[in-house]
Amino acid sequence: MFLAIDSSAGTQVALVDPRGVTRAEASSDNPRGHAEVVGVLLERVFAEAALTPSELTHVVMGIGPGPFTGLRVGMAAASAFAQSRSLPLLPVISHDAWGWGVSEDTVVVTDARRGEVAYSVYRASDSLERVVGPLLARPETLDDDLGAHASVRRFVADEIPAATLAKVARDFLASGREFPDPAPQYLRSPDVTMPK
Repeated sequence: MFLAIDSSAGTQVALVDPRGVTRAEASSDNPRGHAEVVGVLLERVFAEAALTPSELTHVVMGIGPGPFTGLRVGMAAASAFAQSRSLPLLPVISHDAWGWGVSEDTVVVTDARRGEVAYSVYRASDSLERVVGPLLARPETLDDDLGAHASVRRFVADEIPAATLAKVARDFLASGREFPDPAPQYLRSPDVTMPK
């Protein structure tokens, strides 16, 4: 059983079984209440699926791109869950939930705040083929930044479906594909830095 957590755009939690069937999912679109809701959402999905944490085999962690504070809440929750149960932690680029298995070339765009967007470009594929990104751009320069991909269909994502993140991770495991490093995709430095 896969538990997936993503907090790059709102907060999403899902349980997906080994066959790829979504057993339960819950989400909050609050862009700033990640820490307040992640525990509630976890309780909700386990109750809805009538499962216990002891039945988990993997934890999937959305690694962004996303804003600094929100992204680290979901990653911390996923890491803590995996470590507390000695489960494999599977990091997945959050945009991959929308780029996985697209039937036509697609640019996935999410709000990066501060007047910027994060984007990734995916080639039509039965699984996952990310050819660009994730990267940052200002909306008014996105066409220029995309270059040869400027005419590709765009999908603006308001949330990241955790259940699909789990299915991406399951696909990676089945195909022997390498997971990305478990590092947050902030794409820019945080506002606050420690003095040297």
